Amino acid sequence: MNSLTLIRTCLAILAFAALSIGIPAAFAPEDFYRDYPFFTSWIDLLPPYNEHLISDVGGLYIGFGVLWVWALFKPSRQLILPVAVAWLATQLIHFAFHVGHLAGYETSDAVAQTAGLTVIVLVPIVLIWALVRE
Repeated sequence: MNSLTLIRTCLAILAFAALSIGIPAAFAPEDFYRDYPFFTSWIDLLPPYNEHLISDVGGLYIGFGVLWVWALFKPSRQLILPVAVAWLATQLIHFAFHVGHLAGYETSDAVAQTAGLTVIVLVPIVLIWALVRE
């Protein structure tokens, strides 16, 4: 896989991740809280529900999604590198929170959630590595 293909693959994964979280959180926060991801109710295990917070976080994820899509179609190091570092900072905090709050999850859900969050941390690292080695 050449460098541009790797970069675009990472960008597409991150755009999908950001928008698949952001759109339902921003526009259907109660459903997001109760059923995300894909009707698993993982977030519902972390009370309390806060419509304002969930919709605001959804908006932030949509903002990241817009930047990832923009970078996908107009890839430039000047855009991608700072967005990747910012995303990594947010996702490391997100990862640490969830790993520290697995009580109440079935083992399979805890493993699946941790694996998914690990991917969302590793993809920007791969992206940064690909940009730095260019």
